[in-house]
Amino acid sequence: MFTGIVEESGIVRHIQKNPRGIRLTVHARVCVRGIRPGDSLAVNGCCLTVVRVAPARGGKQLGFDLLQETWDKTNLSAVRVGSRVNLERPLRADGRLDGHFVTGHVDGQGAIERWERSGADWVLDLKLPPEVMRYMVYKGSIAVDGISLTIAKVLPRGCRIWIIPHTYEVTALCERRAGDRVNLEADLLGKYVDRFFAQMVKTPRKTRK
Repeated sequence: MFTGIVEESGIVRHIQKNPRGIRLTVHARVCVRGIRPGDSLAVNGCCLTVVRVAPARGGKQLGFDLLQETWDKTNLSAVRVGSRVNLERPLRADGRLDGHFVTGHVDGQGAIERWERSGADWVLDLKLPPEVMRYMVYKGSIAVDGISLTIAKVLPRGCRIWIIPHTYEVTALCERRAGDRVNLEADLLGKYVDRFFAQMVKTPRKTRK
């Protein structure tokens, strides 16, 4: 479980395809503290397992093995050597929940339709797939590339999000351009509510005699 509060943006160092999948290597500085093979880490909002930890100047190199499914269904297939990726360690049981509950299981990909500066902030318009669009509510939460963000406006085919300078500067959003794909995870609580009411419709309560 994660919170969507990105701890740092790591740098992709290697991408190697092999018969078993894809090995992704990322250089990190903050998220490497106490990390071991077998631990989980959110990379652009995808929960991945660390399979290799190697020392490197100014930090460590973290290796991840990606299944073809992960490669095909997320925007990790679009990263290149030198690209920045958002990193977050799992939430500790005694940690603070500053964002919202994020599982690290990507629901789909969105496309950036508008990404421009507006005063001191940035405005981000996303086109969303139907499976994510159904959970959009004004001032609700959504994880975009693993970042917990607030929906400022629900659009006919997507949503609008305002990005403050701090978020722009410390995450991989600073590298995004219109047309780029982003990983999306809808609010977990919204999914449970949707499922609950769907089951109620399917199984109406018995009428009392």
